[in-house]
Amino acid sequence: MKKSHHDLSLLRIRLFLFFSKKKTLFVRHIIKNFQHTRTHTYTRARIRRKRERERALASCLFFARRNINREKKRQPREMAAAAQQIPLVCHGHSRPIVSLEYSKETPDGTFLVSSSKDGKPMLRDATTGDWIGTFEGHRGACWDATLNVPATHCATASADFSAKLFNAITGDCLHTFAHRHIVKTVCFSQCGTKLITGGSEKVVRIFDLRKLELDSSSSNNKDSNSNTTMTQPASELTGAPSQIKTARYICNDELILSSCSDNPDLRVWDARTGIIATTLKTENAVTSIEISEDGKYITTADGKNVTLWDVSSFRPMETWKMKYNMESASVCMKEGKFVCGGEDMWVHVHDCASGEEIGEPGKGHHGPVHCVRFAPDGKSYSSGSEDGTIRIWQTPAKK
Repeated sequence: MKKSHHDLSLLRIRLFLFFSKKKTLFVRHIIKNFQHTRTHTYTRARIRRKRERERALASCLFFARRNINREKKRQPREMAAAAQQIPLVCHGHSRPIVSLEYSKETPDGTFLVSSSKDGKPMLRDATTGDWIGTFEGHRGACWDATLNVPATHCATASADFSAKLFNAITGDCLHTFAHRHIVKTVCFSQCGTKLITGGSEKVVRIFDLRKLELDSSSSNNKDSNSNTTMTQPASELTGAPSQIKTARYICNDELILSSCSDNPDLRVWDARTGIIATTLKTENAVTSIEISEDGKYITTADGKNVTLWDVSSFRPMETWKMKYNMESASVCMKEGKFVCGGEDMWVHVHDCASGEEIGEPGKGHHGPVHCVRFAPDGKSYSSGSEDGTIRIWQTPAKK
């Protein structure tokens, strides 16, 4: 049956509506899928950014914790470094330092004279450590050097079988005292008119400097051998069992105190008669002797013992037992402290009353400490070592 024009129009309308509905549904489906994809992409980006922030925060926390731990570990080291003082280091010697000695306080200041195995004793400013001059002339190791009270003359003892007398102001060699063996020690009398020497000959010699012709103009050559003849001493003290290591005047130059390298004990000689007046007993060979500035006390080091002696009675006032073998010790009565050093390469300061160590030990030497000495004012002390350096330290305060 043939459809009318009206029916065809109605059919077209229905088909149009049908396809329009399908198209609308398809468009809606596409839009919905697009919106879902957009929402899903946005959500993933947000999660990704959140995770990045979390990772960044975790990283910050990690580095913050690490820095805190580093600070905790660094603080004790910084505190120890603050407690550990930095000394003045005096270079110049090429061989080990074996002896140090301060002068008395003079109008020109205080001086420090050092002896070394390089054979070149040096004079320095005791406060700053600045080099002043070198006493030249020895051809062997210099074992000891000392200044007279006004610090105008210097005497040295050497392995070249001689002791020398120098003008400490000009550096000229004034006289050479020839010996038959190694000279280990020299010392001026308080009045400055006598000089004692001792060494491998096991003899303590006393020279009267007033009888010498100290004409510096005739011995300007610092290697001068013009006065190398055997100078006759005023007297000789014999009877030591082994090499004389140290000899010092005590009791207003009436007595001489000496120690031996291979035997214990200290021997007190009568300078007038030449006999041994008394013997001070020690456990080991004495490696260091120091006479206090007022002459009332003696400080010795032997093995692990540091002993303070009373000169008036020759009895030990105090003996401190250390944990290490020492080679030298020095007591400052003004500060109530003593300093010692030895084979452990450190310099230790102790309280005289309790014997306890004050502060951290002085570190820096690269060899055994052979000699330590307090400055006359007690505000500093010096140390000499196998490494060839002199170090000047500030005296620590009591806690």
